[in-house]
Amino acid sequence: MNTIIKCFPNGKFKALTMSYDDGKLADKRLVKIFNKYGIKGTFHLNSGFLDSEDHVKKEEVKTLYEGHEISSHTLTHPTIARCSNEEIVKQTLGDRENLEELAGYAVRGMSYPNGSYNSNIKSMLKYLGIEYSRVVGSKDNFDLPDDFYAWQATCHHNHNLMENAENFVSLFKKQYLYLMYVWGHSYEFDRDNNWDLIERFCNYVSNKDDIWYATNIEIVDYMKLLDNLKFSSKGKFVYNPSFKSAWISFNDKVIEIEGGSQVELF
Repeated sequence: MNTIIKCFPNGKFKALTMSYDDGKLADKRLVKIFNKYGIKGTFHLNSGFLDSEDHVKKEEVKTLYEGHEISSHTLTHPTIARCSNEEIVKQTLGDRENLEELAGYAVRGMSYPNGSYNSNIKSMLKYLGIEYSRVVGSKDNFDLPDDFYAWQATCHHNHNLMENAENFVSLFKKQYLYLMYVWGHSYEFDRDNNWDLIERFCNYVSNKDDIWYATNIEIVDYMKLLDNLKFSSKGKFVYNPSFKSAWISFNDKVIEIEGGSQVELF
């Protein structure tokens, strides 16, 4: 029997993503570290606080976060589970509108301020142009989320970071897809005097041939792309209706299905 499994880009089976909140000035140092090691990050910003004394400037946003993802964290960081529906809409759409003017592209991600959310908020986000949102906490595993609107990270950078990194790098069973997701706030490295931790982590996980380094939204987009592949009933043909390539493994052979193309597998 033939074995067909889905892969990350270029046939990889592991992915790494980073997620940092609030847009504080320490993001500048963190971005430099990410860029040094080829790590991709998502930065969740409160546009209502930009230009304040301890936050990045609006004029810096596009250049600073180039190559990473700019994402929403609401306008002013309220505990939104206590907000009215009208305020939730204002906080979400207002932040998107402001950030999109700075970023020059559609902002489609979010992290919940104070980790506050409920089923009503989750149901609203998809109608507000948000395609995922991160929660707080650590799950200490490398599973992909069942629900991108309640996306929990592998760990905060102050929680078993290097232990999780070592476990992640050592994974070798290609029949699974693994995701390591790290979150935090860049100012915590100043507060805790542990910039060496994130530098050591990035150095350790960088330049691995079997890891895809991606932003949060790149992972969401790619998983949707994989789910949209069209297989024939016998698995002989696969059609990719998207415009970007997808990768699968067919009997341990990595195959690229280019956008808009059909591939005959056997």
